[in-house]
Amino acid sequence: MPRRPVARLTLVLAAIGCLLAGPADASKESLDAGVKVALDNLTAKIPVAPELIQKAAGILVFPRVYKAGVWIGAAIGEGALQVHGETVQYYRTTALSYGFQIGVQWRTEIVLFMTQEALDRFRAGNGWQAGIDGSIAVIAFGAGNSIDTDNIQQPIIGFVFDDKGLMFDLSLKGNKYWKIDVH
Repeated sequence: MPRRPVARLTLVLAAIGCLLAGPADASKESLDAGVKVALDNLTAKIPVAPELIQKAAGILVFPRVYKAGVWIGAAIGEGALQVHGETVQYYRTTALSYGFQIGVQWRTEIVLFMTQEALDRFRAGNGWQAGIDGSIAVIAFGAGNSIDTDNIQQPIIGFVFDDKGLMFDLSLKGNKYWKIDVH
């Protein structure tokens, strides 16, 4: 096998290994603190967020989702599901992707369940996958940096942002969500 494909495969496997070994076994205190910071950031950056949070039946918050890849990528993060402001379960998200990509990044992912039915379907399973078990309408910028209000009417909506603000043209399709025990 030529050297370049072997080198790329080695880098991809190393990046995926680092991701899978990365954020595991976070404490309840650190996850809860990260969730609070993530929600505070969302409400500070997105004008409609406080109203949406108030209306949501449940909120799934991943303060840091780490992603790395070279053509093939992987992402992983840990977070919490809150119902009426209280944490009811901890979760891990994982995703695999392929296509042109290179590098390492982190981002915050927040999923709002706007109906009780959507929240109940999510909570009923373990290994729930976005796009298969339920569709998440990711909120994106529209013209003039306004929020796409058509997606706000969906039963499950998501926000993806980094420290600079809401990220453009991203998807949560294919993300898997797993219940975890945190101590």
